[in-house]
Amino acid sequence: MSDEQQKQTETPEQVQPEQILEPAADDVEIQGDEAVDAETLKQQLAQAEAEIADLQKQLAELQPRAQAEIQNMRRRAEQDVEKARKFALEKFAGELLPVMDSLERAIEACQAEDEATKSLKEGVEMTHKLFLDGMGKFNVETVDPTGEAFNPEHHQAMSLVDAPDAEPNTVVAVMQKGYLLNGRLIRPAMVMVAKG
Repeated sequence: MSDEQQKQTETPEQVQPEQILEPAADDVEIQGDEAVDAETLKQQLAQAEAEIADLQKQLAELQPRAQAEIQNMRRRAEQDVEKARKFALEKFAGELLPVMDSLERAIEACQAEDEATKSLKEGVEMTHKLFLDGMGKFNVETVDPTGEAFNPEHHQAMSLVDAPDAEPNTVVAVMQKGYLLNGRLIRPAMVMVAKG
């Protein structure tokens, strides 16, 4: 065998117990500090876990409220859109009401027995009917409360009159019809009311 092979086959020197080094004093203190630090870290970890649990509890309480608030906002937005759609024609319908009033006055002014105005009256009546039908397609309703009880939400009292044959607080005459758009008042009916 060569010298190199002999060196490789030799066993390493045995380590004698005297040769084991004792730990340095600094190492012992570090281990002691680590023990103290571990205790502090355990306390901090416990505090952090308690805080996390508290925050999770608060989040669990707030989450249903936030979802309810989002649903309420969505519902309100849908209602606003629906109202805007339903009442978009309010101003337009309000501008057409004087035209309706003029047609009604023209019908009242024409005398049925007068041959000269008979065909005129028929034409105005047909125009009035077409106009009413067209308004009805867009949910514009006429308020004609003759003989009904006075309703301050839909009627505007112009005067109180003595009417012995009528119940007190009933509408005796309608001076101008009122109109509703999808149940909302566009214009109140101007009425004369029987005295109580």
